Amino acid sequence: MTISKPTLHLRSETKPLEHRSALTPAVVRQLVAHGFHVNVERSPVRIFEDSEYEAAGGKLVPEGQWPDAPVDHIIIGLKELPSEPDFPLKHTHIQFSHCFKGQAGFEQILGRFPAGKGTLYDLEFLEDPTTGVRVAAFGYHAGFAGAALAIMDFGWQLRCGGKTPMPGKHFYKNEGDLIKEVQAELEMGLAKNHGKLPRVLVIGALGRCGKGALDLCRSVGIPDENLLKWDLPETKRGGPFVEIRDSDTTEGILTWHLGRIPFCNKPTYFDSPTIQLHDYSNPPLSYITIDHLPSLLPREASEKFSEALLPSLLELENKSKSPVWLNAEKLFNEKVKELEKARGLQNRNVVPIGEP
Repeated sequence: MTISKPTLHLRSETKPLEHRSALTPAVVRQLVAHGFHVNVERSPVRIFEDSEYEAAGGKLVPEGQWPDAPVDHIIIGLKELPSEPDFPLKHTHIQFSHCFKGQAGFEQILGRFPAGKGTLYDLEFLEDPTTGVRVAAFGYHAGFAGAALAIMDFGWQLRCGGKTPMPGKHFYKNEGDLIKEVQAELEMGLAKNHGKLPRVLVIGALGRCGKGALDLCRSVGIPDENLLKWDLPETKRGGPFVEIRDSDTTEGILTWHLGRIPFCNKPTYFDSPTIQLHDYSNPPLSYITIDHLPSLLPREASEKFSEALLPSLLELENKSKSPVWLNAEKLFNEKVKELEKARGLQNRNVVPIGEP
């Protein structure tokens, strides 16, 4: 008996300033060649044209159609779904949901899946069972983009003396365009400090993000002697770290909840990428807390991520024997049980009005 290949439904992203895609036209072409059916929602914001997907063998469908797709279709996207309307989710979804670590609003996000008997495969937790390494990640381009913004801010502060924050930025069609703008901003700043290049400290230099940050710095002409490459051996002794104070820019490859670091209590966005802290230094200390940095380079970031994800996607036709998908579903079920247990405890602590 011939087993029908899965149908993937690529939804249009709704997060503001998000232009990436979980599937590129090149990957859609490969999926179709392997017998998969791929429905692609039209999108006015995606970096790839709708026509590119159609030429690759994808079937174009209206934007936002996924809730009405057949229940056996697998819905794939990148960022989390809109919180409203808050209806139960009946499909299997592949996406970043940011709800497995107790993040703000996780109860509402995660609770929609068991309410509709749907399943969540969180892209953050798709791991190679032999190495424990994520099968696909945006870390490299997060580091590349974060370093680009930091170097541009360095040049901006030299020019304006820290009087005003750096203006907003837009996404770039390719790395070459971004590099040219970073170089231009840096050169204008260096004209104010006799051409002294910045000293850059990269914390987490051995990881994906760190490698991306270092590559950006080198591509704009910052020599290796100006790059301090730190990882666990350099930080395990504990602070204070005077090297951070003495560096012009610090690329910290960090994950934290806003508020855990005293001065990082607000998110920043591409249209207002930095927040200045005038109490710490002059020029002021700037920080960047954009949570989707790879969107600065949506094409290259999508291509690298989607290609890395492809081998796992091809296993979806037999996911009951695939450790990547089995482990992801096991984790989802564990998180649902934790949520239901927490809700049960909350309900047990509710005392009806009129009772002692």
